Amino acid sequence: MILLLLGSLSAAFAADTVTGRVVKVLPLFLDLKGHDAVSPSLFDRDAYQFYLSQHTNDISAVRFDVLWKASKSDKLKLRAELRGVGADGLPRQTVLEQEVVPKYFRSWTSLTLGGDDYKTFGEVVAWRVTLWNGDELIGEQKSFLW
Repeated sequence: MILLLLGSLSAAFAADTVTGRVVKVLPLFLDLKGHDAVSPSLFDRDAYQFYLSQHTNDISAVRFDVLWKASKSDKLKLRAELRGVGADGLPRQTVLEQEVVPKYFRSWTSLTLGGDDYKTFGEVVAWRVTLWNGDELIGEQKSFLW
């Protein structure tokens, strides 16, 4: 009887545990019109991203498209931590955050660094995207240089 009760309690606590992960992160430059590609083709998107990386005066922002999934919770937060080098050669660091609500399947969320914030930040060198349930880290993906 005691074992059955303990088994029920542990199953109840396991059901309350929030799980999640960051599946994919796509950092994309945005041009002066806010576009990441000139057509819906993935080939064109990659070609345009290469063009923008070579013509930095045409970039207005950098957007991180994040594919994530999590079990039900009402206090999830997606956070992108960015490290970069400003025009003056000094290191920069910033954080982008957004509260998110899990759906039945995976979800895409965009985090954007644009405008004057992008211009003063400079070039993004490394990034880390994390998924939080309150103060608990439940998912993470980071760039090679993080």
